[in-house]
Amino acid sequence: MTLFFSGETIHLVNAKGDHYPLTLKAGAVFQFSGETIAHDAIIGLEDGTEITLSRGSRFYVLKPTLAEYTLHMPRGAQILYPKDLSLICMWADIHPGAAVVEAGIGSGALTMTMLNAVGEKGRVVSYEIREDFARRAVANIEGYLGKAITTDRLLVRQQDIYEGIEEEEVDRIVLDLPEPHKVVPHAVSKLRSGGIFLSFLPTVPQVELVVAALRRESAFSDIETFETLLRTWNIDGRSVRPDHRMVAHSGFITTARRVKRLPKKEPVRPEEAPLSERETTEKE
Repeated sequence: MTLFFSGETIHLVNAKGDHYPLTLKAGAVFQFSGETIAHDAIIGLEDGTEITLSRGSRFYVLKPTLAEYTLHMPRGAQILYPKDLSLICMWADIHPGAAVVEAGIGSGALTMTMLNAVGEKGRVVSYEIREDFARRAVANIEGYLGKAITTDRLLVRQQDIYEGIEEEEVDRIVLDLPEPHKVVPHAVSKLRSGGIFLSFLPTVPQVELVVAALRRESAFSDIETFETLLRTWNIDGRSVRPDHRMVAHSGFITTARRVKRLPKKEPVRPEEAPLSERETTEKE
């Protein structure tokens, strides 16, 4: 049983599905269109309980999912949508125990999703040059995952990742910044063999640059770029149709695998081949 406590961020959700984020605080009062309810009346309730405001409006009190929280949390920079967050974690294979380097932290949506995926034994290092973005992102992360996580599993470096990566033998490098092609040379030496490089970019010219940079390096293989579109449907009895609005293009995901190639062998000229090989060739 999950009971709400003071200091926790919850969502009040009405019959229309509208979400109203609320951080509970003992003694405080929530106001909505002239109606009120004391926070103390919510603290201690079970997740999913229905409440009634002072004039009869009803809401469900819910612990937000990670997707719901990221869509409604305060923003310092544009966030990634849940459809992209889920694909990034799947295609970058962000797994329990992984060591991940990312840039930049933005409002913390991607960082939070990866922290959730790496688990207690994993670690995320985030490079972010803007102190205001980093501060906002850390507050958002702590608001959902708790303050301990930013001490145990997250390190924020206020450094420019274009200038280099300090970590060695990292499992994954995940980039949400304008010029990831500048990070490719650093990724060659810092990403472990078998590790994954992933970038998220909004435009085709940016994708062209990062793919070209990856192809110049023999250390990368399996280079792939794709996007995803999300369309919800309205189901009301026999009235079944796609919604008029959808989350269409938001960005391109490019992935590549760090590999170790065998050195190329120069072709051997017949006159330079061992005697036994020359004899075989002559007989043929």
